Amino acid sequence: MSLSSSSSTIPDNNEQQTSKINQVLQYHKQTKHNFTQYARSPGRLDWANQPDPFRRYISSPLIPLQHFPITDSEEEQRKRLNLSYFSLFNSLPASKPISFSSISQFLYDSLALSAWKTAGFSTWSLRVNPSSGNLHPTEAYIIAPTIGSLSNFDFVAHYAPKEHGLEIRAEIKDGFFRDCSKFGLPDDCFFVGFSSIFWREAWKYGERAFRYCNHDVGHAIASVAMAAAELGWDVKLLDGLGFSELENLMGVGDVREGRSVDYAKLSEAAKEFSRLEWKGKANMLSKEHIVWDVIYKTSEVVKKPLSVGECSRIESFQSSGVCSESSYKDLTVREVIRKRRSAVDMDGVTEIHRDTFYQILLHCLPSGSRSGVKQGKPLALPFRALSWDSEVHAALFVHRVSGLRKGLYFLVRNEDHFDDLKKVMKPEFTWNKPDGCPDDLPLYELALGDCKELSKRLSCHQDIASDGNFSLGMIAHFEPSLREKGAWMYPRLFWETGVLGQVLYLEAHAVGISATGIGCFFDDPVHEVLGLKGSDYQSLYHFTVGTPVLDKRIMSLPAYPGPEIDA
Repeated sequence: MSLSSSSSTIPDNNEQQTSKINQVLQYHKQTKHNFTQYARSPGRLDWANQPDPFRRYISSPLIPLQHFPITDSEEEQRKRLNLSYFSLFNSLPASKPISFSSISQFLYDSLALSAWKTAGFSTWSLRVNPSSGNLHPTEAYIIAPTIGSLSNFDFVAHYAPKEHGLEIRAEIKDGFFRDCSKFGLPDDCFFVGFSSIFWREAWKYGERAFRYCNHDVGHAIASVAMAAAELGWDVKLLDGLGFSELENLMGVGDVREGRSVDYAKLSEAAKEFSRLEWKGKANMLSKEHIVWDVIYKTSEVVKKPLSVGECSRIESFQSSGVCSESSYKDLTVREVIRKRRSAVDMDGVTEIHRDTFYQILLHCLPSGSRSGVKQGKPLALPFRALSWDSEVHAALFVHRVSGLRKGLYFLVRNEDHFDDLKKVMKPEFTWNKPDGCPDDLPLYELALGDCKELSKRLSCHQDIASDGNFSLGMIAHFEPSLREKGAWMYPRLFWETGVLGQVLYLEAHAVGISATGIGCFFDDPVHEVLGLKGSDYQSLYHFTVGTPVLDKRIMSLPAYPGPEIDA
């Protein structure tokens, strides 16, 4: 499977590229939070004008999909013993054919509703893929071959999570999938495409919403990768496609090891989609739409051009490191991904053992566990869905990990950056390997001490950043990545943080605790703590992991059938 973006097949000249990068840098600077001033936002929530979280295409045929139990019967459990959550990081199961049932399962375990919540007179839905503020700007589309009970033709469909159904938007009658080898793709593949509705996030968060929309894309990519792996499928971002091709095609395809996609032919085929007979009209999401100009201006300059010569090769699956398999609860993949929740409060007391901490971080590494091989290449689940070497690291504030001293630590996720990081960060940092740390985990102790108040202050004074076992800031190799690759790399840096965040969510649930993403943090004060100057490295996303405190006032309801309201 795969993903991409852009508007032109003509490469930018140096002047155009510099102008686009400058716009990105300006947006990023303008949307920083600081101790004395937050980024611009509406200031209040206009509840009467809240965007509808569910996109529908009126008059498009809706095909209901199959539903699946979260907890299997004893017989099914025996069949699925090899599909424990932990086992999926070691190897993929046998691949299932593309069918009505497998497509249903794929979407049920990646982008569907996971529950409804109710408190007082309010009711709201949760989804398998998390979202900033639970606002869900991400929409998903399927482009697939003929599948019995879905369509007698190749088709394009929109996924409707509230109904867990596919809205058939167009039939592709020229046999697009008849010979995928002409594109360099296997015959048994389909595409998934994502789009973002910025207004859903901007309604609450204003100018900073573009950041959060791209966090959410990353979470969705990881959700898709995990659900696909459960079926024995692999996922890869088709990053050679451009934005205009995606507008026609919307691509996330299933590319196998050793294949090289012919983007020129795929782009030509995508142009034909503009001639399809499209069904349904998009529903209106709100009465009014407030335009935050800086978001739309920036979204234009980060559109990626078609890269005809780009090669989307799939490396062999690499298993992740193991140091404490016993840390995991006996849970299936579905139990973890569908029962995952975002914590709203943490108890500030419970500890985890350092081996559990190390095991969580081993699953956060992009390259898995191979003796003598440096971290950086996206080889392990779910990072292998991405098409670039890792650009994101993690600065960790350790609060309650037994056997590990409190303090500031750093996880180097691309070891080619190691020397540069040591050079640009504070000279007094020790860069020592902590006690008991696995040899294949590039984790370093920077400074010891109680960081609870510091982490809380940096995360917009939120207690949840200090009340867990540990919190972290995701530090991206920032301006050099933009200069090397182009302005289009800006959203992709956030996608990578979203994928990493999704792993933290799943790992926390799998070991019996919880986690939550933190989009509100004070950008430059984080950099000051680390000694970072300029924009070579920037903090893009924060996270906290710990034991949740449940709000007993909130009642949980099943995802399907949901309440008879549009919430």
